[in-house]
Amino acid sequence: MARPREFDEGAALDAAMQRFWAAGYAATSVRELGQAMGLGQASVYNAFGDKRALFIQCLDRYLDANMRARITRLENSLPPRQAIETFLREIVERSLESRLGCLLANAALEVAPHDQDIADVVAERMEELEAFFRRCVIAGQSDGTISRAANAADTAQLLLTTVMGLRVLARGYPKQAVLEGAVRQALSVLGKPPRRRTPRAPS
Repeated sequence: MARPREFDEGAALDAAMQRFWAAGYAATSVRELGQAMGLGQASVYNAFGDKRALFIQCLDRYLDANMRARITRLENSLPPRQAIETFLREIVERSLESRLGCLLANAALEVAPHDQDIADVVAERMEELEAFFRRCVIAGQSDGTISRAANAADTAQLLLTTVMGLRVLARGYPKQAVLEGAVRQALSVLGKPPRRRTPRAPS
């Protein structure tokens, strides 16, 4: 009978995630991960697998608390065009708060070019964000808030590119005006938002 784990798995993953996020994948050893997690190297391997497997688990934990949570919140609470606009503006705010960048974007830059397994995982996770934008564009075209001239697939890919670009740019050039200007230009492909009708006064 397997013995129950005598540590908080979520807390251990959070500690590993913070270590990867702060130092990067290549510069983080399993020994350092174990120290951060409060575990010996053998326990790290037994509980989470090798360094690559642990990194992927950390990446998904990061996305659950950030990108995926944001997508769910915005899709459930806002009309589609507003969901896109709010997502991008929140990315600007988040990017200016921390110079660590986005763990997904960092993985795409540092790890994916040298590790095909992680490259495949990064691509799949980016497709989740692209799919969110595509759903919003299609829904916005249906409710009349997004121009039907915008190609949904191309627009979703542009918005994904904008998000990743914002995350990378903010690490070395955290200028709010520059980031907000990029967002305005990206949003311009959605077309002008419809004017709100002013209620007519009763005669």
